[in-house]
Amino acid sequence: MIKEIQAKVLLSHVKQPDTWFGLKYNMNLYRGCQHQCIYCDSRSECYQIENFDSEVLVKANAIELLRKELERKRVKGTIGMGSMNDPYMPLEKDVDLTGQALQCIAQFRFSVHIITKSVLVLRDLDTLCEINGRYAATTFTITTADDELAKKLEPGASLVSDRLKAMRVLADHGIHTGVTLMPVLPFIEDNEENITQIVHKAREHGAAYIIPSFGMTLRDRQRAYYYGKLDRLFPGLRKKYEHRFGNQYHCAANNAEQLGRLFYKLCDRYGIATRMTPYEPETAAQLSLF
Repeated sequence: MIKEIQAKVLLSHVKQPDTWFGLKYNMNLYRGCQHQCIYCDSRSECYQIENFDSEVLVKANAIELLRKELERKRVKGTIGMGSMNDPYMPLEKDVDLTGQALQCIAQFRFSVHIITKSVLVLRDLDTLCEINGRYAATTFTITTADDELAKKLEPGASLVSDRLKAMRVLADHGIHTGVTLMPVLPFIEDNEENITQIVHKAREHGAAYIIPSFGMTLRDRQRAYYYGKLDRLFPGLRKKYEHRFGNQYHCAANNAEQLGRLFYKLCDRYGIATRMTPYEPETAAQLSLF
């Protein structure tokens, strides 16, 4: 179900410094997500998103509100998109909030960082190139190199192989692009072959960086949903989670340290960064009185 709502505030300030993506502001144009990733942390009760899997709320006044907020901002900075949902979920093809928002960001000369699992981002390639006169980055979440496994884990998202092709297009157009390798699901994705394949494929398709997190989060509604999916997709695996993690919030991947060493060794070999360097907007130099 898709429902329109009116937002009161669109841009939120990100606690500084943002050591993950170098963001100054964060923005979500939707509530809920159609990609239906079985591990999504946004189902957690703390985010207060009811009916996450059955209803997407569209912030109908988002573009008008964004324009007003950008006009008032004295400090330029990078605006993040994709923290609580995918800005390029399927309905974006018709609603076009993300596309319109990027045009506003370009007009007011802000920079942007997008996290997505969708090739629909290529629709806005021209706008991203315009923003990239300052700074534009697009990060593709990739947790497995296997399309068939990804169909189970992220049933509404673009195929991993197609995300990689889209990354190549963005890189060839000078857009700063790379991968968030997170989560790495215990007992499913935490093996050397998977990590190696992701790094190799990311390199082949122009990734400038890969940001990892070797494990996943599990809490309240997120855990209940995930375990239900494990029962259906990976029978018997739930018991391993319950035995090893109990009610822990952070669930580390098996052999996380070993996987980390392999990952950083590969990235060092191929010259792939493992963190993003924050973009710093240029500031006018103060003129000397003498």
